[in-house]
Amino acid sequence: RSEVNPNSKHLKVSDLRLSDAGIYTCEYDSHTVSISLHVFKLMISFDGLFLPNEVPELTLMQNSSHLLPDLNITLFNSDNNRVRTKLLQKTKQKYILKLKQLEAMDSGTWTCHVHSDSPLINQNISFDVKVLGFQNPDLERRYVIVDRTAILSWHLNFQKIKWKEGFTGQLNWKQQESATAHELLEFNVTARGEKHETKKCSHFWFEIPNSKSESIITVKLTKVHFNHSGQYQCQLAYNRRQVQSTIELVVMKVSANPVGPLPRGAEVTLICQVSSPLPSNTHLYWERVNGTHTDIKKSKQHEAKVEVNVSAAGLWNCHLIEGNDRKISLNYTVEEAPVWISYVVTGASIGGSVLAFGLACLCIISGISWQRRRQRAKRMVRARQYLLENKTCQCQQ
Repeated sequence: RSEVNPNSKHLKVSDLRLSDAGIYTCEYDSHTVSISLHVFKLMISFDGLFLPNEVPELTLMQNSSHLLPDLNITLFNSDNNRVRTKLLQKTKQKYILKLKQLEAMDSGTWTCHVHSDSPLINQNISFDVKVLGFQNPDLERRYVIVDRTAILSWHLNFQKIKWKEGFTGQLNWKQQESATAHELLEFNVTARGEKHETKKCSHFWFEIPNSKSESIITVKLTKVHFNHSGQYQCQLAYNRRQVQSTIELVVMKVSANPVGPLPRGAEVTLICQVSSPLPSNTHLYWERVNGTHTDIKKSKQHEAKVEVNVSAAGLWNCHLIEGNDRKISLNYTVEEAPVWISYVVTGASIGGSVLAFGLACLCIISGISWQRRRQRAKRMVRARQYLLENKTCQCQQ
């Protein structure tokens, strides 16, 4: 592992080890020069290959022919920002440091700065940290209108960090947090970075679009139903460890009760609802176009539905607001029924009232007549019983 340059007389030691520490002496004629070699060894858990939220441990070891100095160790991430650490173990020869939880953006070349006053040491040791994960946030909420198209995508970072290991993954869907998860597709990425996808679910209709990028997992719902809402969870698995990223799909729809044109003097209820309760910073509200401030109806906190009663024709918009950001809007036009329909409705109402009154009178008359017949029958029965008891027959002269 060593060689000497015949011209410069430099000694080169390759694949340096802790045991190589010591005093090296160069003798030339009557001259003697000695150099003390101090060796450091830096090790990081999982060989520097991590998943998000994992906590690395860093081990620094030293060896020297002299007394081992106390070291001051400082870590800097790939953005050259200082990283806070916790010292788990310290001896003269070994230091073990615990780092913070990692995120995908922490990938890059980190620096371990080693300092000592006696002997004077100022050494920078570089090491790579690779965090395999998603460029998406851990939880992303997407809003879509019923019957529209929804495209859900997860961006992997394995090409960006030049991950040279194979890993697998799958995409699951469940309508609620406590519901059973259904596997929609599975995929694997080879050590060369080639992605292969397999559709697993047959009863849930979706497409896997052809993507030019190997680092994107995508599903397409061409016509979203109200019950397509829920949590779409993409999982990565590497070396029996896994990480996941979730997109929550919230579906919105509007309807009217009753459906159809609004007759004069009648009222219709407009209903705007979403497929799941909304967070505290999100709400629904109806707004009449070109209306006044009284033409607004807002949902209460965490409500998934808002209703408004309308007695006049016009255009109404239902908005979904997250914080101060309007996410989606859906309109509903209340149309006024033609005049003849109003007359028909009015006539039908009057006719119905007259018919109901007539039926009521008929029922009363029938009841009275039935009561009279019943009383007459009772009198005839009593008379017949009287004649039988007296056994007499009275004839008219």
